Amino acid sequence: MATQTSNYKTFLVLVAFILVIFIGRTWLAHQFDPPRLFNIFDTLTVIGSIILLIKWHVELKISDWLIAFTLGIVITVGMNFAKLFSPYPFFGVVSSNFGQAWVRGIYTFLAALGGLTIMRRGGPIQFMAANRRLGRAARNFLFGFVIGIPLSVLNVVGLQFTTGRSIAWQSPLSALLDALQPAIVEEVIYRFALWGLLWLILQKSLPDKAVWLAGGLALLIHNYSHYDDLFVQSPLTAIGMGLVIALIWGLPPTLLANKRGMESAVAFHWVQDVARFLVGF
Repeated sequence: MATQTSNYKTFLVLVAFILVIFIGRTWLAHQFDPPRLFNIFDTLTVIGSIILLIKWHVELKISDWLIAFTLGIVITVGMNFAKLFSPYPFFGVVSSNFGQAWVRGIYTFLAALGGLTIMRRGGPIQFMAANRRLGRAARNFLFGFVIGIPLSVLNVVGLQFTTGRSIAWQSPLSALLDALQPAIVEEVIYRFALWGLLWLILQKSLPDKAVWLAGGLALLIHNYSHYDDLFVQSPLTAIGMGLVIALIWGLPPTLLANKRGMESAVAFHWVQDVARFLVGF
């Protein structure tokens, strides 16, 4: 029993560290305007990815570098022309599309390399395109897209109900292109790199449970990072709403990423944001 308890020490330390960030940021928000949760966890994930690159970069293949570079370029170019997607200023400083484009592109590039490094060491998430399995990647992307369609409709209905706003149709092309921003950036950072980093930390003490404990933590971090302001205004509402959203919209891409690879999770996320951008949310 004592041995089993000791095996969970690393996991409990991780949970405590994550809670300190959430609680500390919420407390500080009553005093001044601290960095947003996404900025904090994005940066921690990228730092972890850089450390892995320094240590294990020789294990990466040419296809890995090409995939990471392509993703970074797609985000950088796309953000420069974004019309419907407008992220919060990065650390409260970088707000222009040009500045955001470079920050988001570089972060995506580094996080992708971190995730690919972990993948090459037996990590929990595969990137089929990096393994040159392009047919499998396309099928998995299509599967994630189709699975996501019903939930994207539910998402739009939910947004209408919670905001009280009516549909305001936007350019379909802008919706398609701008939705790549959250879909690629967030899935690469949280579902690929962060999940992998947490798995690396836990696999020694909890080898049989590391994949899903790490995946669960990554899911919750990503999900609850959307609620900076709500945590300040009504913490219990944020916790309750976050649990519902995590179950409906966080669990599917988590399962898709593990079972069918990153392409499927990105497609699921993409169709959610295409739908909401298309109708003006």
